Amino acid sequence: KELVKEAIVAKFNNELIDLTKPLTEDGTLRILTFSDKEGKEVFRHSAAHILAQAVKRLFPEAKLAIGPAIEDGFYYDFDVEKPFTDNDLRKIEKEMKKIVNEDIIFERIDVPKEEGKKKIKELKEPYKLELIDELGDEVSFYKQAEFIDLCKGPHVISTGKIKAFKLTKLAGAYWRGKAENKQLQRIYGVAFPTQEELDKYLERLKEAEKRDHRVLGKQLDLFSIHEEGPGFPFFHPKGMIIINLLKEFWREVHKKHHYQEIQTPIVLSKELWVRSGHWEHYKENMYFTKIDERDFAIKPMNCPGCILVYKTRVHSYRELPLRLAEMGIVHRHELSGVLSGLFRVRCFTQDDAHIFLTREQIKDEIIDIMDLVDYFYKIFGFDYHVELSTMPERALGTREVWEIAENALK
Repeated sequence: KELVKEAIVAKFNNELIDLTKPLTEDGTLRILTFSDKEGKEVFRHSAAHILAQAVKRLFPEAKLAIGPAIEDGFYYDFDVEKPFTDNDLRKIEKEMKKIVNEDIIFERIDVPKEEGKKKIKELKEPYKLELIDELGDEVSFYKQAEFIDLCKGPHVISTGKIKAFKLTKLAGAYWRGKAENKQLQRIYGVAFPTQEELDKYLERLKEAEKRDHRVLGKQLDLFSIHEEGPGFPFFHPKGMIIINLLKEFWREVHKKHHYQEIQTPIVLSKELWVRSGHWEHYKENMYFTKIDERDFAIKPMNCPGCILVYKTRVHSYRELPLRLAEMGIVHRHELSGVLSGLFRVRCFTQDDAHIFLTREQIKDEIIDIMDLVDYFYKIFGFDYHVELSTMPERALGTREVWEIAENALK
């Protein structure tokens, strides 16, 4: 009740507090709390604005990019001349605490787009200028004391509501996630309504770090990753024991489901990748080499190699469905900034299969595949969800073939 009272008083004092988002379709007021998904997003996004204000106070030349709420917290990207240090992080956090203690009102300002562009030019924020071009005829800013930022909102009432927060790490991030763009400095953080909730979260984080597979991999002498091969894991003797046991289990289960195992080369000619469509759609993620003056590529997928195996002889319809399975080693060029232990690598073994069948067999085959996937996931305790993939803008094959596949999946 006090929150509603405070919000309504602020609104009638013309302090431009954003109360539009919590309104339901029938015009009644819906109060968001931290237990609501939207409430968490509003809270964390407000914390990101406090972070940005602190950075601009300490580093006035820093240029603002974006600062969204994310699943466990928030981040903000900055363009700065010198990368931030851990010492900078401590200073920024200290300045954020000052801003929270100042209890500054978040003021919403709606303006026509052209007026907004003029304001951004005055603020000398090139990244915001790029973003505003993609917005509608009217745009909104949020102001807290001397700090102003292009933002659709909403936010909490004032900076004083962000009672407990912690800046957690620094990272590099390309503007808009594209490697050809400038690399920015990203600051991550977490925020909670109370210090007790923050302490509990940080404790959980500490416990989770002890169970991180990168820590366990080193402690148990299972695998390592080296500067000489970033993103390419090295498996040690103990790690190979686990891998070989998994392979034995994989073969046993696939045999029961009537799969035949094949193995195809890691390096194949450019002509094949052009023919398969990978050259046009995927070449930026592939590695290349030359052999006898011919262009070759290290395979990012197993599909073309398997098709070559199938084409080595004529097949009878009586053989179908023909299930060819492969533990195929593939290489994909991932950006260095996204590499993460064994979760995001540049080389991995893919449990892959290609099934040749008649159209009439599609439905039964999909059911068998789903049973197989369900068995593997459940035996290792993994939860999963299923999504229907439909024809993307960049696609191989005709619309007719895609409709057959989509309808069968449906």
